[in-house]
Amino acid sequence: MSTTGNGKIFIQIASYRDPQLLPTLRDCIENSDNPENLVFSISWQHSTEDSWDNMGEFKDDPRFKIIDIDYNESKGACWARNKLQQQYDGEEYTLQLDSHHRFIKGWDTELINMLRDLQTKGFSKPLITSYISSFNPETDPEGRTQVPWQMNFDRFIPEGAIFFLPATIPNWENLTEPVRGRFYSAHFAFTLGQFVHEVPHDPEYYFHGEEISIAVRSYTWGYDIFHPHKIIAWHEYTRKGRTKQWDDDKTWGTKNSNSHLRNRKLFEMDGLSKDIDFGIYDFGTVRTLSDYEKFAGISFKKRAVQKYTIDHKYAPNPILSDEEFEGSFLSIFKHCIDIHKGGLVETDYNFWAVIFENDKGETIHRKDCDEKEIRGFITSPDPFAKIWREFQVEERPTKWIVWPHSQSKGWMDKIEGKL
Repeated sequence: MSTTGNGKIFIQIASYRDPQLLPTLRDCIENSDNPENLVFSISWQHSTEDSWDNMGEFKDDPRFKIIDIDYNESKGACWARNKLQQQYDGEEYTLQLDSHHRFIKGWDTELINMLRDLQTKGFSKPLITSYISSFNPETDPEGRTQVPWQMNFDRFIPEGAIFFLPATIPNWENLTEPVRGRFYSAHFAFTLGQFVHEVPHDPEYYFHGEEISIAVRSYTWGYDIFHPHKIIAWHEYTRKGRTKQWDDDKTWGTKNSNSHLRNRKLFEMDGLSKDIDFGIYDFGTVRTLSDYEKFAGISFKKRAVQKYTIDHKYAPNPILSDEEFEGSFLSIFKHCIDIHKGGLVETDYNFWAVIFENDKGETIHRKDCDEKEIRGFITSPDPFAKIWREFQVEERPTKWIVWPHSQSKGWMDKIEGKL
């Protein structure tokens, strides 16, 4: 299967009952310099109840390979992405997207030139990816964010995956090339077409864990991650008006738990052994997991990160001796406790105790909500009080407690949850 110089882009889109799919496809084609070189592979997960979700205008277009999937048969995002990747046919490049985007004029030329320029600088397999800037379909084109974003480390979640946050690329106005990155975005990733075969989506993953696993797997296959220094496209983050797969799937919780366990085994976290044959979904052989950890400043087994990474400085992280490297990590625990406000009936709360405990019932961390923080929760239109806490730990908490205190009635009922 030759990919040399054919100029074609294999565009991967997994869509689930998304009213933005058709506008995304039209905008992608209309703003391409070479629409004849676009090849669309679409996992079209849809319902006959959604009359607007009709691919009729593209079904006879030879550029389109549409997998028709009844939404009840869907097994999640990674499963859908794996299916569409099986239609790859030697296209020179690939672009993975979600089904809710808008594009600049000439986006395809920009990406190809960006990749080729990086190759001339010695990066044979550039991977251009990011949490790209946002747009709102309800007001578009007004309100499109006009600054490029990078991906920053946010936290290890209790289940083990790493979460990221978008942030404006510093000094982007004066940059002439992409910036080095550590992380992969599943909604925008452009690279060589062979990536589809070398780093395919693991269909046993459900949702979370997908991006960090592919970031590391791609690095071990010799890919170098970059975030584009200019706007190429926009992504909708709100999910407003879109049914999600987990809204329809009554077994999504089991799928999600199994996926998190698989991810922890891949990275041998929490004392787990890699007792699964991951096959083609395992790490590559060009670099090692340890190489990635040193490059990115992350320790999966410790659930820890270097300050250099927390400070959002560009990779690669400084080279350290083995002893210095092992002692360079901070174990940061960051978590959001969601409390439904329906049960918060008092009007004179003066503080809420917020406590994290280990499996022995010992307090690891406590930082209470004061009256100002509580007032913010109560006046917010969000039905949940979202209590964010971040702290350095030597051992991971296994339980949280929120214990509201009323000025007139004293201590109220405890609210507890497991981690």
